[in-house]
Amino acid sequence: MPLAPGLTHQIIITVNESDTARAAGGESLPAVFSTPRLVSYMEKTSHEMILPLLPPGMTSVGTVVNIQHLAATPVGMQIRFTSELVAVDGRRLTFKVEAWDEVEKIGQGEHERFIIDPVRFDRRLVEKEATIK
Repeated sequence: MPLAPGLTHQIIITVNESDTARAAGGESLPAVFSTPRLVSYMEKTSHEMILPLLPPGMTSVGTVVNIQHLAATPVGMQIRFTSELVAVDGRRLTFKVEAWDEVEKIGQGEHERFIIDPVRFDRRLVEKEATIK
């Protein structure tokens, strides 16, 4: 199956203490699902969708994240992350992403990923690192 708009994928997780704003940012923050984790799982859901459809040896990296965190979710509650591929422009892929806990929609937005050759990507990183030595 080729990469084409309309593909979908979902992930379901249960919120743990380690997923909370408090765990990431300190005791002054509430023990609710954090925005960085929201973004991370939205990216993961999109990446997992396309990975089996990429040519052998290829992978993807996130390049744009435009997310709204709409509602708090407590520890112990499940969250369902959904991603829909909405546009393919060469190696640039655009996704509509959402997250729902057991009560309501908690996040929504748009995410872009870029298909990469990891060997070439790593070679460029080595070249970049060499400029600072």
